[in-house]
Amino acid sequence: MIVVDTNVIGSLFLSSEHSVLAERSLQKDNEWTAPILWRSEFRNVLALYMRKNIIKLEQAQQIMNSALNLLKGREYDVPLYEVLKLASTSNCSAYDCEFIATANDLKVALVTVDKQLLREFSSVAISLNSFGK
Repeated sequence: MIVVDTNVIGSLFLSSEHSVLAERSLQKDNEWTAPILWRSEFRNVLALYMRKNIIKLEQAQQIMNSALNLLKGREYDVPLYEVLKLASTSNCSAYDCEFIATANDLKVALVTVDKQLLREFSSVAISLNSFGK
């Protein structure tokens, strides 16, 4: 089991420079988990793709449903105190700290492409590049 952030989820379902690594990561460990926040962040990404006419509404809905199925039963509500504590001791957003808090709570790694998370939480965060090789 690994925690993945929204960038990794997005790379699996939307074509990007990280898509191949996201696919390899899923093959390596198919028990992906994330804080519930991922849903809102991913919907925002899909909205951006629709605004740029990269995908249509129906495609966005299909992609969201596929992502929901992937994470079904493995979404977490993160303790408020933990998120705030991590945010207060780092320069990361509370949003990003939700992913770290989830990884800490589950005692697993967070796979991410976020350089700041990798830098500030190197004991928990692992790069998609390293994990997906």
